[in-house]
Amino acid sequence: MTHTDPTAAYGTPERLAPGLSRLVAPNPGPMTQRGTNTYLLGDTEIAVIDPGPAHEAHLAAIVGALAPGQRITAILVTHAHLDHSPLARPLARRTGAPVLAFGDARAGRSPAMERLAATAEIGGGEGVDADFVPDRTLNDGEVVAGAGWRLEALHTPGHFGNHLCLAWSDTLFTGDLVMGWASSLVSPPDGDLTDFMASLERLSARPWSTFHPGHGAPVTSPAARLAGLLAHRRAREASILSALAEGPATPQTLAAAIYTETPTALLPAAERNVLAHLIDLTQRNLIVPEGDPTPTARFARL
Repeated sequence: MTHTDPTAAYGTPERLAPGLSRLVAPNPGPMTQRGTNTYLLGDTEIAVIDPGPAHEAHLAAIVGALAPGQRITAILVTHAHLDHSPLARPLARRTGAPVLAFGDARAGRSPAMERLAATAEIGGGEGVDADFVPDRTLNDGEVVAGAGWRLEALHTPGHFGNHLCLAWSDTLFTGDLVMGWASSLVSPPDGDLTDFMASLERLSARPWSTFHPGHGAPVTSPAARLAGLLAHRRAREASILSALAEGPATPQTLAAAIYTETPTALLPAAERNVLAHLIDLTQRNLIVPEGDPTPTARFARL
């Protein structure tokens, strides 16, 4: 199989590199592309990265991908979304391997987002696996290893508070923070644009060779992709500020004006991204909401 977009049939492992294979979960959609990428790393002791959604056939495929003499010794979850984490517990019961993550579904949320979640009708919560709890937490910079592999946990909030990227030498498993085919949804209070930009900047400081995302093909030019994502978000910010120069507006109004080529079905996600920008701009004292910064509030330039 080629090192490109996932092409293997569902249930069939695709070799990406020595000691690394990918299985794609059968959950295609506008937010998941062909499905969630589940990675199997190692030679004899196997680390499973992002086991995926609650799907019996995918569970069977993961277990069935093991060769004689191989066993799963660690199950790592990049973040607690329903397309990444629910299968972790059934896989742990089947194999005896522990589930490792930064924390539960609320871990890593910034104080600002905690305040918004407690005091404002902020909405959000799309696709959150609220029941997710790991067996063991991984701190930022912590290393977990098995026979033939070593992973460094990098806490990279932004798309989700408990989001981890996992470094395997100069290769990085990026979850939903960085993908090649689309930009990430940032939906408050679980998503935080201030954290998102900081996480992208943090990754930009290291020389990566390849990113393996939670959905879609490997990213083979990581530095260029990071620069492009940062530029994309800054351009969105500029568009929002320009629109607000014409007068106060709501996230819905701004999304309709800015995301002119976005399919109607994806406009709700665009509105959440705009809201994330508006909250970030509010925290930077560039704009002000009329009341709490909610999805229906009007925001104005200062």
